Amino acid sequence: MTQPVQLPVDIEGIQKVLPHRYPFLLVDRVVELEPNKRVLAYKNVSANEPFFNGHFPGHPVMPGVLVIEALAQAGGLLTQLSGHDGKGSVFYLVKVDNARFARMVVPGDRLELEVTLKRIIRNMALYVGVARVDGQEAASAEILCAEVKNDA
Repeated sequence: MTQPVQLPVDIEGIQKVLPHRYPFLLVDRVVELEPNKRVLAYKNVSANEPFFNGHFPGHPVMPGVLVIEALAQAGGLLTQLSGHDGKGSVFYLVKVDNARFARMVVPGDRLELEVTLKRIIRNMALYVGVARVDGQEAASAEILCAEVKNDA
């Protein structure tokens, strides 16, 4: 039996379970966890993010695909922090359905990433994610991730 997760999980704890690194690590902190059910995590959106240089000069907006990627990473954290022994494997985003974008995410925002595990199908996990800023929905999607064993 694994030890319960000590909340909040900071960036060092996140880096122990996710393979992503700067500039593509898009989750800064996990603040709530219901193992195998739900996670709430944060992404602090800084003006120093590299994508703001070109998206868009003079009017910085976080790309929607990166908001969806942040939700997928939060889903990965839900699975890994729930006790999945992912040693020797990596989860890849394989499908996004019903993506909706409701508001722009800009520098200074704290992106709240709430992800619920809908179901597990063999080596895949289906999540429902909602990203919010100040309680307002910014984006939502159904996200399917597949586990791939590393042969290295």
